[in-house]
Amino acid sequence: MKFVYILESKLDKSWYIGKTSNIKRRLSEHNSGKSTFTKTKMPWKIIYIECYVNKKDADGREKYLKSGAGRIRVKEQLKNYLSQIS
Repeated sequence: MKFVYILESKLDKSWYIGKTSNIKRRLSEHNSGKSTFTKTKMPWKIIYIECYVNKKDADGREKYLKSGAGRIRVKEQLKNYLSQIS
């Protein structure tokens, strides 16, 4: 299984989009400073997860979510969550 996930920084509410086969381990890595791209904005929390059986499907979804259109779409999908934190 592959997971595509979105993390939100508790520091400044910025997002990180990634994929992994072990979501617990990966979150731990982000929150312990082992990830170069996320260590300056710790701590992180998971706000969105999708699960895929096929790695290529997960790769494509991650790429889409990182695009402008993908970010707009996921913000629409998470509008209730985002309205609670505003």
